[in-house]
Amino acid sequence: MSGTNTLRQRLGALAGGANRWAVLAVLCVSLLLVALDSTILHVAVPSVTEDLRPGAVELLWIVDAYPLVCASLLILFGTLGDRVGRRRILLLGYGLFGLASAIAALADNAQLLIAARALLGTGGAMIMPATLSILRTVFPDRRERALAIGIWTAVAAVGAAGGPVIGGFLVQHFWWGSVFLINIPLMALILPLGRWLLPESKGTGGGPWDVLGALMAAGGVLATVFGVKRAGADRTFLEAGALAPLLIGAVLLVLFVRRQKRRKHPLVDIGMFSRAAFTTSVACIVLAMLALVGLELIAVQYLQLVLHLTPLQTGLRLLPLTFAAMAAGATGSYTLQRVGPRTMVSLGFTLTACAVLLLTLMGLDDRPWLLTFGFVLLGFGLQTTLFGAYESMLSEAPASKAGGAAAIGETSYQLGAGMGIALLGSVMNAAYMPGLREVPGVSAADSGRAAHSLGEAYQIARRLGGPAGESLYSAARHSFVHGLHVTLGVSAVLLLAGAAMALKLPRGLEAEPGPAEPVRIPGQSGPCPDPVAGPAARRSS
Repeated sequence: MSGTNTLRQRLGALAGGANRWAVLAVLCVSLLLVALDSTILHVAVPSVTEDLRPGAVELLWIVDAYPLVCASLLILFGTLGDRVGRRRILLLGYGLFGLASAIAALADNAQLLIAARALLGTGGAMIMPATLSILRTVFPDRRERALAIGIWTAVAAVGAAGGPVIGGFLVQHFWWGSVFLINIPLMALILPLGRWLLPESKGTGGGPWDVLGALMAAGGVLATVFGVKRAGADRTFLEAGALAPLLIGAVLLVLFVRRQKRRKHPLVDIGMFSRAAFTTSVACIVLAMLALVGLELIAVQYLQLVLHLTPLQTGLRLLPLTFAAMAAGATGSYTLQRVGPRTMVSLGFTLTACAVLLLTLMGLDDRPWLLTFGFVLLGFGLQTTLFGAYESMLSEAPASKAGGAAAIGETSYQLGAGMGIALLGSVMNAAYMPGLREVPGVSAADSGRAAHSLGEAYQIARRLGGPAGESLYSAARHSFVHGLHVTLGVSAVLLLAGAAMALKLPRGLEAEPGPAEPVRIPGQSGPCPDPVAGPAARRSS
């Protein structure tokens, strides 16, 4: 009997999270699936359109339901995990993600697919902050945590970049539902593995959970992100479709902040924003994502519409950016320990600004070596910035509030991505339009329609044909490259501003001592010191 108990204790120690690197592996697989689903559907949109025949609005919601719902619920589930248990929320997220994947794969109409995508966003919102908060708990030593965050961010980059590649392969060989179906066996594997390996931890906050505050935060973030996305589609923040939700979101978020300041047991400790390092880290995440997503979108348009590369060739051209981001994540821990958060984030922004200025040499002709070198600098610089900013943000937040801090970081990530499309898209459009106002042989009506996008300009040029079509084609290409250069210049200014802003971060790493907390390991009758997670973790069977 004693041998059985000893075996149970050994297994329990492993199940309780004694091998923190195994825990990290489970968390990274979780993040990989969520990151894949954020981009994997993009290449399947034509097949979905052909099969389900959605309307224009329905197609928009098929694509946007996942990121909108996910972004809006991050704070809700991040703070709920601090109250009821982060592992519990994560495991529920696994189950919901698998169920929603099955519904999406088998959907036979657009409405059901939209609902399934919303459920996927809910599951993603339960998974994303939980992975970061558990990572914060399991790695209390800041140097080890820096290495873990480097691996975590590298996996996120791989997932986002690999989505279109995997999705394209699946759609080509199977059908569009297979891009969701691959989640089910992985979730069936990771759910019991996560239940066995992941430690349970909670925050120290007491009192009732603020349901109204959570709904206000969800509504505020949803309206804000939706407004930003509408601004990206309309190319202006002044359109009613963008301005109204932005105002509603701002009002709800202001009311949420005021409510949290008054409550004895707030959902989010607003006092964290009084720390310059925390606020600066969040702002750096927003700015880095703004640059990354906006520049990637414009780069894809340039490669396909100006250089006339195929989607596969475009993906291959962007691979150096992904590989450089992975390298930055893998070496981030070493860099952070050598130079500290302030220099690391500022250097990352500066390196990215140099890459952006280098890319202004792009023109109407293909320069593959220039693009490759520029994308390598861009990926390495931005990932270095994100690494340092995430590490500083998590380290500034108390371990007991890791869920709320992680949710704020992920919300900033999503908001920055939406702002990048809207802001840089607006700059691009403003610089592109003037070059098409007076094209010889082209009417004012055709010129106005051609100013909407380069793709539409090509369609009109083909319809016109002859000298007028050639003039419009040439003018549109030149205007797009001019707009690209202006947009890159604006991006460089924003990135250099980020480099200056990062100077508010600490110079070096600081130790994080704390009182030991009792933990409970399965198979034992009482609490014992945690041999791995140390003072920051609390576990229960």
